[in-house]
Amino acid sequence: MALRAVLFDLGGVLFGPGLQHFLGSCERDCALPRNFLRKVMFAGGSDSPYAKVMRGQITLSQLFSEMEEGCRQHATASGITLPDTFSVARAFEEMAAKGTVNAPLLQAARVLRRNGFKTCVLTNNWVDDSAGRLFTATLMNLLHRHFDLVIESCRLGMQKPDPEIYTYALDALQAKPQEVILLDDIGENLKPAQEMGMTTVLVRDTETVLKELEELSGVQLLNQQEPLPTACDPSNMTHGYVPIRIPALVDAGFRVIALEMKGYGESTAPLDIKEYSQEQICKDLVVFLDKLGIPQTVLVGHDWGGAVVWNMALFYPERVRAVASLSTPYRPADPFVDIVEKMKSIPTFDYQFYFQEPGVAEAELERDIGRTLKVLIRSTRREDRLPIAFDFHRVRERGGLLVGFPENPPASQILHGPELQYYIQCFQKSGFSGPLNWYRNMGPNWRWALSAKDRKIMMPALMVTAGKDVVLHPSLSKGMEEWIPQLHREHIEECGHWTQMERPAVLNRILVEWLEGLPPDSLLPTLSKL
Repeated sequence: MALRAVLFDLGGVLFGPGLQHFLGSCERDCALPRNFLRKVMFAGGSDSPYAKVMRGQITLSQLFSEMEEGCRQHATASGITLPDTFSVARAFEEMAAKGTVNAPLLQAARVLRRNGFKTCVLTNNWVDDSAGRLFTATLMNLLHRHFDLVIESCRLGMQKPDPEIYTYALDALQAKPQEVILLDDIGENLKPAQEMGMTTVLVRDTETVLKELEELSGVQLLNQQEPLPTACDPSNMTHGYVPIRIPALVDAGFRVIALEMKGYGESTAPLDIKEYSQEQICKDLVVFLDKLGIPQTVLVGHDWGGAVVWNMALFYPERVRAVASLSTPYRPADPFVDIVEKMKSIPTFDYQFYFQEPGVAEAELERDIGRTLKVLIRSTRREDRLPIAFDFHRVRERGGLLVGFPENPPASQILHGPELQYYIQCFQKSGFSGPLNWYRNMGPNWRWALSAKDRKIMMPALMVTAGKDVVLHPSLSKGMEEWIPQLHREHIEECGHWTQMERPAVLNRILVEWLEGLPPDSLLPTLSKL
């Protein structure tokens, strides 16, 4: 059977030296016994700090805390005095500063790809929420642009040498074991793959591995030149996202890209409900950033967009410099209360259960799209109110969201004229199924969030509440500081749900002041030049 796919390890293969080298360097600098840090990191076997961070059960900052506590205990038991300046994070900082990408192997991967091979990075890796996370963001952005797939253990809850991760990689590549070559610098990681039938290469030095890879693949890899992948322009993206100019932020000197989220506007609107889960939406956003060559960004979201940016900060913190949410609070998932039961206990969220059955809410909302938008998107100003107040309680009992509202209401003060017509045209084109499908992932979103229930959001964050938002009331944001240490709050009392439409000047001032007050970017790692 012909070989047609190559799996590359990251640390010690595509990037080096590996972590073990820098742990050893840290031990020498701190006058610690050899393998002191390794013993602490691997203590506990499958429940060790190393195993937990590689499976994504803890983040890198949590690893630092666990390791430093473990080091203090191990030092006390061993009669060792730790230096006052001791820090586990130092080894990782040194790796970011002194480690290098293996340019010849990266070049070989591009040549293999051009010659029809599928290429994949298969790495034991961590969720990096540390202060130095820009390094990880830049490295992962680089890899995503060079390889067909990048598989990280922390995203899957499994790690090498567990056989399950190799099975996952084969399924992702749609390849049989006999069609795959695996490169790794740790023999223990090669053994399960070899037993499955993969061809394995133990990496010791670049020249030898290139010769062996050349012989196995039949592709000339030495002395070959392959153009570097280039980033896309936002207007050329195939995701259906389009750039929109936001003058206030652009005039303040920021590069701004507004994303039309999946199912809305001119974006794609797939039929599959699972496409609208928070997990998938965040994966889409990472792909978007990779295609544009953006390692890290500030994310700002409203309503469902707020949920997305909080989840990006939790699951992909290395890609998020800072995060801001309008109206939507952050709450960790509660493992003891089923999300459906919790939502049912809050009368205001009854409308979300009305949205669950495909076709039901669509029929009502699409019957007269102009009326739907004129009823739903209104300000809280007295002169903009309709004869009856909006009530999200007992929507199912009433038989619909818009029951009782005028058949031909006047346009609202915040959406009228050409803008209203544009909205109508967009919803006429793709309908309401896409937007409603966001609500139909209640269970999957909760289960995904449970895997991060003990994490904190460590980067700078902004929460903007609106005093007259009847669904996402400011009281729902109480206690967020426990989970977001760097949270900054702003409140707009005379404002309803549509913050950026209802109070644009106030919101622009809040955003610009917060953005200008963020800590300066650290220097971009040199590997971004590759």
